[in-house]
Amino acid sequence: MEKPFAGQEATHDYVVEAPLGRQRVMWVIWPAFLVAAVLEMVVFALVDPQDLHWFGGAALDWSREAIYTAAFFFFWVMAAISGGITTLLSLPPSEVNRRT
Repeated sequence: MEKPFAGQEATHDYVVEAPLGRQRVMWVIWPAFLVAAVLEMVVFALVDPQDLHWFGGAALDWSREAIYTAAFFFFWVMAAISGGITTLLSLPPSEVNRRT
């Protein structure tokens, strides 16, 4: 039996393609999750959530937990978008232009 290529799994006597789409998504969202967690700790070590104001100057009437949660998801989405664009730009042209 031949040794499988990268992105393939060996099963019995034939080679099956691994689901690269899901794998790439995990390559993006897991590091983005970790970056969001670190950003959350750094930002809120320096900023008190109760001192935040809207752009018009009105105080943000959310609980600390709501602000922490909203900020974490914002950081996670921004890091995931960044990682997704990086992953897209790292693909070879043949894979980007492939028609499915």
